[in-house]
Amino acid sequence: MVVRQHILLFYYKYLFLTGEQLFTMMILMDNYKKQIIKFYCQKHTMPSYTEIMTFCNFASRNSAYKLVKKWVAEGFVSQDQKGRLLPTGLFGNIKVLGTVEAGFPSPAEEELVDTMTIDEYLIENKEATFILKVTGDSMKDAGIVAGDIVLVERGRTPREGDIVIAEVDNNWTIKYFRKKGQQVYLEPANKKYKTIIPSESLNIAAVVRGVVRKY
Repeated sequence: MVVRQHILLFYYKYLFLTGEQLFTMMILMDNYKKQIIKFYCQKHTMPSYTEIMTFCNFASRNSAYKLVKKWVAEGFVSQDQKGRLLPTGLFGNIKVLGTVEAGFPSPAEEELVDTMTIDEYLIENKEATFILKVTGDSMKDAGIVAGDIVLVERGRTPREGDIVIAEVDNNWTIKYFRKKGQQVYLEPANKKYKTIIPSESLNIAAVVRGVVRKY
């Protein structure tokens, strides 16, 4: 209801514009959106209010704040708890065309089933999720190799068998989280490496929630 009120108030403000003025305003608004999408695609991050003020040629940050408020009401962007901008599905929906057989080949027809964003599929908690690039081959048998990108979530309690990012004896690593009785240890997914039993300290910083690989 609040979002709807914001949108109604915005359009009421421009109710008495002439057709030509309204058309010009709509073109400007559309161009502003194109600018922010272009910024996001190039830098892979959302702009600050100062950057919005710059590429929209606003004279003050207050104009940028008002524009962002309108965008949030429309659902074009969202904000985190600190007010920083976050992209929405409008920034890159990808078509879901069905399934593909990983066993024996089978006939298939292209059919639009749905649309989704990669964020929607991989990320549950945006504010607690970040990205790390993998080096080394200790997790290759788990399908994680050097150069892969892992999405990890902080604050999540690890379960037996989870792949975690851990600080063990002042060194960082990615390994399986294992627990036997009261003993907690880290297990690699490569026979070349030994199981790691912490001798001084163990801090589980995050749990791996997804792996991304570009071919």
